[in-house]
Amino acid sequence: MKPFVLLVEDNPDDEMLTLLAFQESRLANPIEVVRDGVEAIEFLEGTGQYAGRDASRLPQLVLLDLNLPRKNGLQVLEWMRGREQTRLIPVVMLTTSNQERDLLESYRLGVNSYVRKPVDFQQFQQAIGQLGMYWLVLNQLPWTAT
Repeated sequence: MKPFVLLVEDNPDDEMLTLLAFQESRLANPIEVVRDGVEAIEFLEGTGQYAGRDASRLPQLVLLDLNLPRKNGLQVLEWMRGREQTRLIPVVMLTTSNQERDLLESYRLGVNSYVRKPVDFQQFQQAIGQLGMYWLVLNQLPWTAT
C-alpha cells in the first residue's frame, strides 16, 4: 500500500487548493482529508466514524491546520505527541497564522515544520510541491529504515 498523507483542514477552499497543488506537483501519494481536530484524532485512533479503519496504518505525513473547530491544531499535535503510535509521524503546521505565539507553541509541542499558506496559488503550489518532495520522497522515517 502506498504511504498516504493526512490533511486536516476545515476550509473547503484550502482543501481544494491543497489537493490541486499535490496533483499539479505530481505527488502521487493518496490524501485522506478530515475537517476538524476531533475527526483527526478519531481517524488516527480508528474510532468514532472511523471505527473499523486499520489504525495501525498511519500517515507518512500530517498537514495540520492550526485554526480548526472542536479541537485546534495545537491540541491535535499535543495529542499526537503524547501517544507512542503517533509520536514520530511528521507534522507540518500549514496555516494562515502569523502569530509568533502560534509558531512558538507549535514547536514547543513538537511540530516538525511550520508553514504559512501563501495567498498566491502559484506560490502555494510551489510550497506544497517542496513540502511533498521533502517529506514524502527525501526524508527517511524511523519505521522505513532497514
